[in-house]
Amino acid sequence: PPGAGDAPGSTQPAPVRLPAPARLEFDVDGQAKGFHYSARAELVWQHDGQQYQARQEISVLFLGSRAQTSVGDLTPLGLQPRRFGDRSRSEKAAHFDFAQGQVTFSANNPAARIAPGAQDRLSVFLQLSAMLAAAPQAYPAGTRIQVPTVSSRAADLWTFTIGDTETLDLPLGPVRAVALERLPVRDYDQKAQVWLAPELDYLPVRIRITQTNGDFAELNLRARQAP
Repeated sequence: PPGAGDAPGSTQPAPVRLPAPARLEFDVDGQAKGFHYSARAELVWQHDGQQYQARQEISVLFLGSRAQTSVGDLTPLGLQPRRFGDRSRSEKAAHFDFAQGQVTFSANNPAARIAPGAQDRLSVFLQLSAMLAAAPQAYPAGTRIQVPTVSSRAADLWTFTIGDTETLDLPLGPVRAVALERLPVRDYDQKAQVWLAPELDYLPVRIRITQTNGDFAELNLRARQAP
């Protein structure tokens, strides 16, 4: 299960402590198809103790917008997605059925097997927040966390490595954050990096996604407020 890390034979789920609902506003620096851009992004995270919803949207002048949404239930394992949507020109979605142990896709891709603890490409960052917030001492630098992670087309196993705690110079101001990195496994895999801030409920304060062609998007926290 997520959080078992490198411990041999570990079968206990990691404890979780959910961050409080929040609206995070980011400045974005990125490159798409060789075009460098600056933009704004927003991540809205809400829950009532039983269900959650999250939405992240990046809007870029001349390039349009991209939005990801995740809705689901809250369990002792943390977030349990029901639906993940990924929209640019049109939306593609993944539908989770944990009772049947599978996820199906609107893009007619083959269904994939999933196990308890599986996340989508948006909820995974909030799940990591909840895990580190509950037991930060359990994740020293060098720890690896494996999380089954679903896109709008397929399921995969993502492995994040805990890095050092550093002070980031953000639009919000200086913030201490723990770095986590997901390195590509195959030639076409994207690289994902996230920095989680202990003083902000371990919410993400910087997210950087890098594609194999060199395109990237880096989100840096500008403001945090109630949703």
